Amino acid sequence: MAHLLKKEKEFRYIEVGEGKPIIVLHGLMGGLSNFDGVTKFFSSEGYKVIIPELPIYSMTLLKTNVKSFANYLRDFIEFKGLDDVILLGNSLGGHIGLYHTKLYPEKIKALIITGSSGLYESAMGGGYTKRSDYEVMKKKAQEVFYDPAVATKEIVDEVYETVNDRNKLIKTLAIAKSAIRHNMAKDLPNMYTPICIIWGKNDHVTPPEVAEEFNELLPDSELYWIDKCGHAAMMEHPDEFNEILIGWLKKRAF
Repeated sequence: MAHLLKKEKEFRYIEVGEGKPIIVLHGLMGGLSNFDGVTKFFSSEGYKVIIPELPIYSMTLLKTNVKSFANYLRDFIEFKGLDDVILLGNSLGGHIGLYHTKLYPEKIKALIITGSSGLYESAMGGGYTKRSDYEVMKKKAQEVFYDPAVATKEIVDEVYETVNDRNKLIKTLAIAKSAIRHNMAKDLPNMYTPICIIWGKNDHVTPPEVAEEFNELLPDSELYWIDKCGHAAMMEHPDEFNEILIGWLKKRAF
């Protein structure tokens, strides 16, 4: 990513633009560069886009779970002295955003989730039995997207490297188990934060019915679909994603 990674205390993050804070939460194998389109667009629309590097592989195994990451986010928001934060999370990042909003709703103005875990986790952490086979891992990375070409060699290499690093694999599996333990079905009806749900119609990781269930259970949510789109809408259709999101933020006067 072209932007400079800032390192302060235990935090590493990218910060671009000035204005209302949008904190972006990446997924399990999602690099910060997955949000280049979001960063570029919203930093020129009066928002300060902040992407912290989540400590997915650097926490102790005991703390490698959704709740610890939500608390890490609380510490980061406190460290930055932010209020009225807009959270945007993809995949595991959406789950962390939801769990953080459940625990600490007072600082969160709005939440955007896309391809979020939290209700359906059967696709997380599975299928690594043939992890030493590069072609199998390539196919697994391609399945995340509607258009397999979006899974560049760089993305495939990163997935392959992650699942073949024993420490990272153990933590990946620990996070997958934690995601199942931290199922949010019972919590969602009590969460009154405005939530925008943007989902790929062709998401195989968290299928469309997951988005519909989120929308049914959340008291103040709106659901938007992107066609010919898989699990990472902000990567596969960045312009459409940004258009939907800016429209929702303006409608809500955020």
